[in-house]
Amino acid sequence: MKKFNFRKVLDGLTASSPGGSGGGGGGSGAGGGSVHPAGTAGAAGTPREEVQETLTSDYFQICKTVRHGFPYLPTALAFDPVQKILAIGTRTGAIRILGRPGVDCYCQHESGAAVLQLQFLINEGALVSASADDTLHLWNLRQKRPAILHSLKFNRERITYCHLPFQSKWLYVGTERGNTHIVNIESFILSGYVIMWNKAIELIIVFVSLPQLLIGYENGTVVLWDLRSKRADLRAYYDEAIHSVAWHHEGKQFMCSHSDGSLTLWNLKSPNRPFQTTIPHGKIQRDGKKPESCKPILKVEYKTCKNSEPFVIFSGGLSYDKACRRPSLTIMHGKAITVLEMDHPIVDFLTLCETPYPNEFQEPYAVVVLLEKDLIVVDLTQSNFPIFENPYPIDIHESPVTCTEYFADCPPDLIPVLYSVGAKHKKQGYSNKEWPISGGAWNLGMLYKLKTSKVFEKQKLGEGKATAEIVEEDPFAVQMMYWCPESRIFCVAGVSAYVVVYRFSKHEVNTEIASLEVRLQYEVEDIITPEPEIIPQVSGCYSWPSLFVCSCFVPLLLSVKTRPVRMPPGYQADLVIQLVWVDGEPPQQITSLAVNSAYGLVAFGNCNGLAVVDFMQKTVLLSMGTLDLYGSSDPYQRQPRSPRKSNLMFFVFLPVAFYSAFEMHDYLPGVCICCRLVLALGLPAYACSIVFICAENRENSFSRSRSSSVSSIDRDSKEAITALYFMESFARKNDSAVSPCLWVGTGLGMVLILSLNLPASDDLRQSEPVMVSPSGTVLTLKGAVLTFACLDCVGTLTHPPYEVWRDPHSADDGEKTRKRKLVMHSPSSSQDMGDHQFAVICSEKQAKVFSLPSQTCLYVHNITETSFLLRADVVTLCNSVCLACFCANGHIMTLSLPSLRPLLDINYLPVTDMRIARTFCFTNEGQALYLSSPTEIQRLTYSQEMCDNLQDMLGDLFTPVETPEAQNRGFLKGLFGGSGQAFDREELFGEATAGKASRSLAQHIPGSGGIEGMRGAAGGVIGDLTRARIALDERGQKLGELDERTASMMASAEAFSKHAHEVRALAPHTQN
Repeated sequence: MKKFNFRKVLDGLTASSPGGSGGGGGGSGAGGGSVHPAGTAGAAGTPREEVQETLTSDYFQICKTVRHGFPYLPTALAFDPVQKILAIGTRTGAIRILGRPGVDCYCQHESGAAVLQLQFLINEGALVSASADDTLHLWNLRQKRPAILHSLKFNRERITYCHLPFQSKWLYVGTERGNTHIVNIESFILSGYVIMWNKAIELIIVFVSLPQLLIGYENGTVVLWDLRSKRADLRAYYDEAIHSVAWHHEGKQFMCSHSDGSLTLWNLKSPNRPFQTTIPHGKIQRDGKKPESCKPILKVEYKTCKNSEPFVIFSGGLSYDKACRRPSLTIMHGKAITVLEMDHPIVDFLTLCETPYPNEFQEPYAVVVLLEKDLIVVDLTQSNFPIFENPYPIDIHESPVTCTEYFADCPPDLIPVLYSVGAKHKKQGYSNKEWPISGGAWNLGMLYKLKTSKVFEKQKLGEGKATAEIVEEDPFAVQMMYWCPESRIFCVAGVSAYVVVYRFSKHEVNTEIASLEVRLQYEVEDIITPEPEIIPQVSGCYSWPSLFVCSCFVPLLLSVKTRPVRMPPGYQADLVIQLVWVDGEPPQQITSLAVNSAYGLVAFGNCNGLAVVDFMQKTVLLSMGTLDLYGSSDPYQRQPRSPRKSNLMFFVFLPVAFYSAFEMHDYLPGVCICCRLVLALGLPAYACSIVFICAENRENSFSRSRSSSVSSIDRDSKEAITALYFMESFARKNDSAVSPCLWVGTGLGMVLILSLNLPASDDLRQSEPVMVSPSGTVLTLKGAVLTFACLDCVGTLTHPPYEVWRDPHSADDGEKTRKRKLVMHSPSSSQDMGDHQFAVICSEKQAKVFSLPSQTCLYVHNITETSFLLRADVVTLCNSVCLACFCANGHIMTLSLPSLRPLLDINYLPVTDMRIARTFCFTNEGQALYLSSPTEIQRLTYSQEMCDNLQDMLGDLFTPVETPEAQNRGFLKGLFGGSGQAFDREELFGEATAGKASRSLAQHIPGSGGIEGMRGAAGGVIGDLTRARIALDERGQKLGELDERTASMMASAEAFSKHAHEVRALAPHTQN
């Protein structure tokens, strides 16, 4: 006997309508007598037995895959000149490793402490990071997922600088107290060799070249320390604080940068004063005095060339009287000084040289500049110093990301086309050389970039200030996207209430952009106004009188370009649709968007109503308030705010539908979206159903004010359109065949079905109008509707019909004149749709599956009671289908279809701000993504199969490369650096000579890099060898333990025998 669930009955009664759904019958969900626990059939004789579900919980697992975008809050930079890979550390403890375009690896310190410095073990496949919690970490890069091999935590001193000489196993660590410690890279243990400084100094900067160590202290002191004799060979003093030190490659000179914007060049033979002092950007005084001080030079690099003057490159040092100048990088080559201004503050820079050996001519060829929000590479081989065009998909930082969509199973011919078209958009003025950061191996890259703002006129300085309070975001910010990969139609909805429809073409065109204007407003009741004026007819438009008509014209926020526009190959604007301003009030932002290429229609809605546009004929088919869509089928029997003036009603559609003025809403920060105008008009303050969080609090708030009582819903005039979906389905109960439909979901959980009457033949499509009419069907759910999907009678996902792509600007006349090729539904052609189908509807609170055309609710699952869904998508996985959901409490859930059985529920990600909520999306084959930081996109998978195979899918950071041979340095070999390797040995810093370091100074923490490396190799021969070696080691260890145990037992036996003999010898004496 089935247990009676009283709570679910109450939930169903709360979600149901008071009088049943008009025209919906059993489609009223829980309220029509079809309240069912999740995973149970709604009625006897349902088609449940026809669907064989194959997905189980074993198919699901969550793990992160790849991260894209610019590293958020960068702090450190390092480069391996042999492997040619770049590492960037961030304030959040993350490390991004970049190589050739597509090679992009993300690592994260568990502590989350900021990364202070990075040092590559050049051509060794390892990286050292120093973090703000005074810990050194050694990362293993020889595996696809880098992991920490060792950590060294300093307890009593703060780390300020580290340096690792090329081909050395000793890391030099400078501390805040002025001391220099030495760490063995292989064992990651401190050496007993310490260079102590008696005075407490805030910062130490070290640059090493054995056998001498050059130490620069912030107070202006420079010490040349002889490592072997353990004494200072040179001491130099300067009045200004030192920020960085750089050797000349011969080792006879070094350069320092100072806090007064000066550069000093010192000669080892005369250390009493600088050999040369310059203030590159200081103004020369007329009386011959020292040039005036400038801003500090934070870093300087001194690089030599064999056949030209050396390069001196530094950041900062500008004059104080130019406070408004942007951050700059200065390149001094001989007497020429070039200042490169940057758009963002400089974090760090590195000079890329031809040789990794510091005691050879450096031959610099590029400079990598890390900015707060960008990565710039400057070409030093050309006199004008052009920059390289960045090939990484990290330029999402150009403007904040507002929304994302993810497509995992695109047509195979689409990717090469996008790549080839995107490659043609190379800008002028960039370096013509190959991108110098070319290490690693992978095939991931950015395909194509489209700027939607190019269809509008540029705003002049000062324009738009009047609306700045209303639209606080960029007026071109993208809110929604819809892409049909098969027809290659792309649609964008912007924050300024516009929609742009793009078509893909391989040919460049020069044409005008078609535009339409649409009004979506409520009529305002109880307003005393004069008789409506007769409005002159506008060509191509139909005007409708109302009680509230403004005679003044309000210009649009954005103006579409009226002149012919040159459009390069790729996505080209075909139509721009704008919601107009009415009576000085801006239109409401678009909340839902859908496009269908087979029908040639685009639909979008907002808080006021719904609009349907024919983008083939460039006409507006429908522009209507949400309440008007119900007609007599409104389950709450709400009345429009104003009486209608005609019998045209809402099912008569002209090229442009009638206009009506509705109650206005706005998004002023901190103000409820409908209260401002209501109070201004003296109307009663109705309960508000907030669909979007107020702009001021949208980053940190997820609370919703949603009225639950029927009376407040009845009084509430607005009902946002939250979901739209075109599909072939049964619009009414008595339909015997599927027909084109538009499914409409609202913020109150209502689902309406609109019938689309298309011309009988494709030849008439361009001339005959498309008719749109309500079907009278209304279904209900709890919470705002998020998504729709359609399954055929055997549970296969039925995609909306689409048009096969053809080039609209093809040079082939036959291509232009041939008929459109339409694909009406996606299941296999051999399988008929059957006499029924399943409609899957998911709201922010629950999911329901209806059987069509009977509109019987077969399954219902209350997904959450205490939270709400942010995203829901019906996706395919392992040749089956499921419903994937992301909840505001951070849970990722999947439900089987059509039975809605829970398959996965993991608390994956706490939603801490609106950024994650706005960008999280699912796609097929078990993949998803979201914006993890303002500049980074995180991809993840919820597929067990992909998690198992992820190691093979990731790219390689380390590739075996021969280390270049050092040049024959002649007499310099013995004078400087050449014999340094003789001192970089165990006898100098080892325990036998230097002794042990104090245990309280630093703590060694073993990492998991070796275990991860073994796991990464577990699938192949390397894994087998690794396991065999470990097994042998374990076996050898056990044999060794057995030998030790046997020897111990033999020793014990001998001792026992000896004692027994002694006792026996003593026994006779005792008896006597």
